[in-house]
Amino acid sequence: MIMQFPPAPNTTLGVILQIIFLVLFIIFMFFGQRIQVYTMLKQVEGSLNELKFMRDEGRKIAIKTLQEAGGAENLVERVDQFLEHVAIQPESMDPAGVVWKLEHIMNVREDRFLEEVRRMAPKADEVQLRNLEHLLEASLALNLIYKTIRHYFLLGKKTLSLYIIMQLQMLMPLILREARAYASALNAFVYGHPIGDGVGSLVAAKLMRNHEIKPIAKDIVMAEVEIEGRHAYIIKAEGPGSKVGKPGDAVRKIIEENNGKIAAIIFIDAALKLEGEKVGEIAEAIGVAIGGVGIEKYKVEDIVTKYKIPVHAVIIKEDVGDAISPMSKEIFKAADAAIERIKALLLERTKEGDKVIIAGIGNTMGIGQ
Repeated sequence: MIMQFPPAPNTTLGVILQIIFLVLFIIFMFFGQRIQVYTMLKQVEGSLNELKFMRDEGRKIAIKTLQEAGGAENLVERVDQFLEHVAIQPESMDPAGVVWKLEHIMNVREDRFLEEVRRMAPKADEVQLRNLEHLLEASLALNLIYKTIRHYFLLGKKTLSLYIIMQLQMLMPLILREARAYASALNAFVYGHPIGDGVGSLVAAKLMRNHEIKPIAKDIVMAEVEIEGRHAYIIKAEGPGSKVGKPGDAVRKIIEENNGKIAAIIFIDAALKLEGEKVGEIAEAIGVAIGGVGIEKYKVEDIVTKYKIPVHAVIIKEDVGDAISPMSKEIFKAADAAIERIKALLLERTKEGDKVIIAGIGNTMGIGQ
């Protein structure tokens, strides 16, 4: 390709314009990439400052809430130490048994976090402790996001690597979206309001209302209910504190107590919606609808495979921000629609007199039994 310069009139102004054009062309030819790098760095720096603001606000809210709950003397130091906690994944070179190793690590992590919160707020009751624990975890997540992005920003600035900085710039809208979701969740945990992720627990709570409720696994309660002529075991996390419990253990226990004679299992949980879909839309699925690191999902898949039990799911679609923000009207109304879908599933997939398990999955903060 031959570069053609614009013709210039035979005047002093034309000569000056042509010289300026040549200078700019040479500058962009040799320094264009570096100019592009500095421009993108400036854009990323603005987003990094927003992340820092959200991280700092999360820390302030956590400290203030713990102080109101009767905080310890060295509260600020303890909170700063908590925000630096990390969980080290187990070795997976030999995958046999890695799920149980991971469960052990997560159990120790949960116990450690609760112990730390008790020391920070010794006057808090059990419900407050659970809410405060998840408040600190949300602050921890904001701190981790900020420090990770700051690491790559400084690395890109030090090396002036176009590829590092370009990836940061392209991913930043998604990263900010997730960080804003955690930031909006802080007030929900402070006041104990139900969040979007708790819609599965809400459905289960509606189904087990006015029935005898008993504990069946760690932080999980159960009620036996007759629905459409079927004997249903309804399970959910124990409320109203911020808990998710161990639904996999509960499902396993019920199946084993019935010698595998369960006609079907139906899970109700929130699911990430696609762009263009409406919040609160309901869909049916096949499989175990349990989020998290996969421990509880593995437990259920293992036992249902052994006894060949069909597994269905009713999922309520939400945005990433809806899941950890105070529950919206659309999601609250979707709980009743989900119950109707469950009844239709029971009529279509099971027979009268069958035993079924209905598991409401999700954080049960603000949702009682």
